[in-house]
Amino acid sequence: MKIAVTTDSGSGISQQEAKELGITVIPMPFSIDEKTYFEDVNITEDAFYEALKPSATIHTSQPELYTIEEIWQGLLKEYDAIVHIPLTSGLSSTCQSAIMLASDIDEERIQIVDNRKVSFSQKISVLQALKLIDEGKTASEIKELLETNRDDNTIYIGLETLDFLKAGGRLTPAVAAIGSIMKIKPVLTIVEGGHLDTFTRARTKKGIKREIIKALKRDAIEKFNDPEGKDCYFGVAYAGNREEGEVLQMRLLKHFLTVWIILLLLSH
Repeated sequence: MKIAVTTDSGSGISQQEAKELGITVIPMPFSIDEKTYFEDVNITEDAFYEALKPSATIHTSQPELYTIEEIWQGLLKEYDAIVHIPLTSGLSSTCQSAIMLASDIDEERIQIVDNRKVSFSQKISVLQALKLIDEGKTASEIKELLETNRDDNTIYIGLETLDFLKAGGRLTPAVAAIGSIMKIKPVLTIVEGGHLDTFTRARTKKGIKREIIKALKRDAIEKFNDPEGKDCYFGVAYAGNREEGEVLQMRLLKHFLTVWIILLLLSH
């Protein structure tokens, strides 16, 4: 079978990298002061973070269904099937919308993978899908294999500010205010079901890195039985400050064999 792979920009895969991989990345839309932008299409990373000032009104949304349909219909003229790997259904309605759209078009030829991935883990799923295509797997087999391994990852997210969690409705204003006063920097994780939850807290950026490394070392031993991470992928996604990402990458390399670093435009 000739199989196409599509995903969204929540994977951190740039449009340029998508071309190199031979896949399609559907950009996630968002608005800043009522002007609509699309990740990695009509706004640069620097411009995005420059716009994140306290007075800015920012809203995120999912791609329009007609945009996805147009992309898929075009691909189905050339390919036998499509494997679509969206942002986890626990954080966005994008996945459920894709499932509904696929059933309207052709649910046999369009396989939606809901394996609860986001960011670097979503990107790894895309790379795994490409490998499975090379191995001769069908689209439905790829979906089944990727979903069977939906819990084979852990994600930890360190935040320097609570402002955007408050703006997005994930924190009440009172909790956000208390956190800001006490200078608390939360470390979040993706829990079972693909939802975002608080893992621990720190008071400094160094403390955030320390807590993330500690958690990854424990997971490598207890969850994956792989203390040195020989059979694991470790990735650092950064938001607006590559230097901080590289610092964490270098610290992780002291504990694990290989650590990748990727750009992720974190509007969601």
